[in-house]
Amino acid sequence: MIALENLTCLHGRRPAVHHLTGRFEPGSMTAIVGPNGAGKTTLLRTIAGLHPEFEGHINRGARLALLPQAPTLERGFPITCADVVAMGGYAAATVFGAAADRARVDEALETVGLNGFARRLVNTLSAGQFQRLLFARLMLQDAPVMLLDEPFSNVDARTTADLMRLMHRWHEAGRTLIAVLHDFELVSREFPRTLLLARDKIAWDQTAVALSRENLLRARLTAEAWTEDPALCRDAA
Repeated sequence: MIALENLTCLHGRRPAVHHLTGRFEPGSMTAIVGPNGAGKTTLLRTIAGLHPEFEGHINRGARLALLPQAPTLERGFPITCADVVAMGGYAAATVFGAAADRARVDEALETVGLNGFARRLVNTLSAGQFQRLLFARLMLQDAPVMLLDEPFSNVDARTTADLMRLMHRWHEAGRTLIAVLHDFELVSREFPRTLLLARDKIAWDQTAVALSRENLLRARLTAEAWTEDPALCRDAA
């Protein structure tokens, strides 16, 4: 379980996530959605331990793996697809495990539809192929909790469908999945639970409840009320 207690995170001096309390149950599959600037990526990075907490606390009960937004990753470095995927397994690598690691890399590439791509340079891949590669790397991390930031951004419908099926396989295997997404139709169709965030928690419930018309309207009105220079934290002592 990942439990958030009165969590506040800042982006500069702006309260990007404001006094958020709730929990992601083990084996759950949750989408995080909301307006632009709602704090979705900041929250995911804070859960991953890459962004500091300003107030509150996160109880992380398991090892985490993060799939960051693709635009934040450097693709120009001359490295092969196999090398990128292998990076996901470094934490578990052993001196005598090279052959087994290579087999895991090949299996992961095949699983995401990149069979035969092991020696291809990353800078030759399309956007969809590159995203498949990042999913293969995530597989080798083999973490019980997977955090995914916009995993389907700028990829085609076939790639989205293939990777969504892979996420469901992970979920069925008992992993906890938390994904930041913008496609409300996909969220409604594929994700059992949703956190609707507008810096404050609007709703955190079953997806049909969280994405009700009333909650979506409240999220929009909350975003429209944001100012350019908000107070550091209106509830801070």
